[in-house]
Amino acid sequence: MTPPRPPRIPEPALEGATADGQSTNLPAGLTHEDLIRSRDRFRVHSARQSHRRWYLLWLLVGPGILAMLGENDGPSMISYATSGATYGLGFFLPFILITFVMAIVCQEMCMRVGAVTHRGYGQLVLERFGKLWGWFAAGDLVVTNLVTLIAEFVSIRVGLAYFHLSAGVAALLGLVLVLFTLSGGRYWRWERIVLGMAIFNGLFLVAAIMVGPNWGSVGHAVVTFSPFPGGSVNTLLLLIASTIGATVTPWMIFFQQSASADKGMTPDDLRHGRYDTIAGGILAALFGCGALIAGAALATRGGASIQGLAGAGFPGALGAVSGKAVATVFALGLIEAGAVAVLTISASTGYAVGECVGAPHSLNSSARGAALFYGANVGAAALAGAIILIPGAPLLSIALNANVLATVLLPVALVFMIMLANDRELMGRWANGAALNWVAIGIVVFISVCGAAYAIDSFLQTIHVL
Repeated sequence: MTPPRPPRIPEPALEGATADGQSTNLPAGLTHEDLIRSRDRFRVHSARQSHRRWYLLWLLVGPGILAMLGENDGPSMISYATSGATYGLGFFLPFILITFVMAIVCQEMCMRVGAVTHRGYGQLVLERFGKLWGWFAAGDLVVTNLVTLIAEFVSIRVGLAYFHLSAGVAALLGLVLVLFTLSGGRYWRWERIVLGMAIFNGLFLVAAIMVGPNWGSVGHAVVTFSPFPGGSVNTLLLLIASTIGATVTPWMIFFQQSASADKGMTPDDLRHGRYDTIAGGILAALFGCGALIAGAALATRGGASIQGLAGAGFPGALGAVSGKAVATVFALGLIEAGAVAVLTISASTGYAVGECVGAPHSLNSSARGAALFYGANVGAAALAGAIILIPGAPLLSIALNANVLATVLLPVALVFMIMLANDRELMGRWANGAALNWVAIGIVVFISVCGAAYAIDSFLQTIHVL
């Protein structure tokens, strides 16, 4: 016999809230941020006590899906489509699936460390490894994020250009979205808005279906890894490195760990955190494969090179071979991918700066109470938006090399993450097991080899050895 559900307990109110989001008459030692988070945690507790499993899952999902779909950004989708346009399905379709398995392994560690320690990645690196490495990690991230944010605005610009809208509109749209989502002063509101936008990453899967691929060939490519791509070794290494950088990046590590802490997750939430991360990985893999399949239409119907696509843009090129409807869907997908990534990457920048300086760094704080966090969030987006207004920028080159830069810088961030996840003083019984460590080390080695291979090959070509 099923035990009766306990009655729902009314959610506690935040008494004494003022118009600017601050609260009066707070108990000693508590901040407005603490009270906001306690309300969110009370809802989780109530759902768990009432055995409302789907509602509990709804309350706890967010950071994992946002990290994965946020990384299905404009540069990533352009990278996938470029791989499809250059080489067809073959090698890269199953390779995308493998990279997302790697992403799930890495991001699960981020979620677990954030939920157990209640601290962000930058803060823990600073505390456990010293100021030098803490500031190095934050500085590394801020530079990488700025380059990536430029590429995100490029993605929005390419998508809007298909509808004959200017680069200025792209820059304004990205900045307005950042300001709007930050205006609520609450993590829950920000997360739900961005999750609602991230659903439209599925437009790339719609585009793939609309181009009418041979699904038998798609299935064959997934299980056989063939044909192995030929042609330019440097281009192949570029696309391999770019594909890796399209699925696992330093900003994802900062974002998911910090967002898990900001959400107030605890060790009791680890199972749902894993569901969240796995669901995000599966969705992102499907949508990423959709971008590659859509791009492959250009390879099977006349072919296209990276250089050729840089001028026309992917939406226009797809429109020429598959029709305006496909081009419209793909262009809208690029706008969505760039917009969601602008929001999540800007947030990771704010988290990193706030954590390393020791300033308040929560979306549950007001702009007045966490000025540095909000300033870094908006400032990074504003600077990147201004840079894309510079005429003559090589759009596709920026988009592809943003992912390559992430691949080159990723191993250092992953090594620190593995060390944190193995720190039993921090993690206790939730530390990594031996099998997971071997898998994580293998991922670091693989990413390092791929990034180094492209860097060495490019250097040798530059000095005319190759």
